[in-house]
Amino acid sequence: MADEKKPAQPTRLPMRRPGPGGPPIGIPAEKAKDFKGTLRRLIAYLRPYLVPMIIVLGLTITATVLTIIAPKILGRATTEIFRGVMAKMFRLPNAKIDFSYVAKILIQVGTIYSLSGLLMYLQQFIMAGVTQKIVMKMRKDVSEKLARLPLKFYDSRTHGEILSRVINDIDLISNTLQQSLVQFVSGIVSVAGVTIMMLTISPLLTGVTVLTLPLSIVTTIFIAKHSQRFFSRQQKKLGELSGHVEEVYAGHIVVKAYCREKDITEKFEGINEQLCDASHKAQFLSGMIMPLMRFIGNLGYVIVSVVGGILVTRRAITIGDVQAFIQYSQQFTQPIVQISNIVNLIQSTIAAAERVFEILDEEEEKPEKPDALRIEKVKGDVRFENVHFSYVPEKPLIEDLNIEVFSGQRIAIVGPTGAGKTTLVNLLMRFYEIQKGSIKLDGIDIRDIHKNNLRKCFGMVLQDTWLFNGTIRENIAYGKENATEEEIIQAAKMAQAHHFIMALPDGYDTVINEEATNISYGEKQLITIARAFLANPDVLILDEATSNVDTLTEIYIQKAMDELMKGRTCFIIAHRLSTIKNADLILVMNEGKIIERGTHKELLANGGFYAQLYRSQFLGALVEV
Repeated sequence: MADEKKPAQPTRLPMRRPGPGGPPIGIPAEKAKDFKGTLRRLIAYLRPYLVPMIIVLGLTITATVLTIIAPKILGRATTEIFRGVMAKMFRLPNAKIDFSYVAKILIQVGTIYSLSGLLMYLQQFIMAGVTQKIVMKMRKDVSEKLARLPLKFYDSRTHGEILSRVINDIDLISNTLQQSLVQFVSGIVSVAGVTIMMLTISPLLTGVTVLTLPLSIVTTIFIAKHSQRFFSRQQKKLGELSGHVEEVYAGHIVVKAYCREKDITEKFEGINEQLCDASHKAQFLSGMIMPLMRFIGNLGYVIVSVVGGILVTRRAITIGDVQAFIQYSQQFTQPIVQISNIVNLIQSTIAAAERVFEILDEEEEKPEKPDALRIEKVKGDVRFENVHFSYVPEKPLIEDLNIEVFSGQRIAIVGPTGAGKTTLVNLLMRFYEIQKGSIKLDGIDIRDIHKNNLRKCFGMVLQDTWLFNGTIRENIAYGKENATEEEIIQAAKMAQAHHFIMALPDGYDTVINEEATNISYGEKQLITIARAFLANPDVLILDEATSNVDTLTEIYIQKAMDELMKGRTCFIIAHRLSTIKNADLILVMNEGKIIERGTHKELLANGGFYAQLYRSQFLGALVEV
């Protein structure tokens, strides 16, 4: 339904998903507007799984502590080997290496590492189950919420934006819960544990190691500051390139028709070169961080080795302690970088959760009255009484509208784009609620009727054929639950669709999808009409149902619709005035008002707005609207 003055859709940037390892260092994370509030709501999803989460944290801390203890124990073996070798070199009495002692240490260390690996496996297994249950609950909540949202929510947002929130943002939350949360805890424990272990070995060496930390931080901040502007430029050019490609492929027929391939290629190459330049500088600067971090880390190892060697010669510490300390110094810098990356990723995750919660906080359709009526069958008398409606409060669209339609009548609604034609049927089906007045069906205010029950009284055939990925049989059966094969075939015959369906190689089992080029647009429209036949509605709405088909196909569709309209109250929205000549009443709308009403002959005789529209279509006369 594309001809109404609905609220303009806001321009929104596409959502970006970080890779498996989180956002690269140097890219500023997207920040949430309300970090604490969103975090509390996210924790609420974790609360039912508090026990397994505590178990996971316990396993993570235990496994991390074991990996921290292992180098200290392993250092004893190194010390024993070094002691035996030195004793042999100086030919001391009883100079030998106690290999049984070394073996015990190696078995002990192997057991520790094996136990740590087992605990990490259990932690990942439990966390995977918890994460998927949380994400399943979140997706279920969003899905149920989307089903309860009014039509205005979908009219004011792009489909891509909604899909990005439901899929990409929740997927990011899933990845963060699965990996980053555990890694964050592990990193904190590692930094604290390694620091303690280094202090027990040598406060002097610990001080030397810590001295390299400010150098790492200053280097990271300096490079990140300069790379940030190139990443921003990269994202801007990537957006321009994506928009250009989408625009060109969507209108490729127009491009070819006007022979503008060279122009669009040159524009693409220009944007692509700018993107390449920005990406090269951004990735180069970002890529410098890890080599520099390794250089600073190696510089620290050299200093530790030299100072440690001096301490060994003075017998202040053992050679095994130096070996353990070098391992600890490696474990010290790695979790710090890991934590900084995870903090960045958590910010992006909270921002993603905030976007998901924005959907969950959207205003839903007004709840049904406790005593809402459920009607099984209606005659089809419809009355609009002093109806006022606007999509935006400051821009009234329909004011003081009065229409009376009797059972079995065919009511045609015509007028220029934006006149309010489709809005009329949206109000009738309560996709939107009126601000003033009333709409009555068989004398009952439609606000007193349960929405689902009300909408089952109506059948719709729209301008845009909506068929889902499935067989023709399944698409027709969508009109009625538990429809039989005989009912489906009978509906197809009444819609003039049976003959072309049987001509297909797979008949009713033919799958309809984007690749189903063997089914024309007109044939798809006949399938939607067959679906309406199967639903057997009391009131029928036809919204530009033949506007996109050729004249011959229109004849078939019109014949099917004439059969469908028999004995039903029908509202027909049409631009082709040839399709509504036999309507019982024609309503001419402009700017939300009924400016003319009558039969085709009466309106032509009046020589008003309808007559001008008719002459413009069939006689080529110019019309001033």
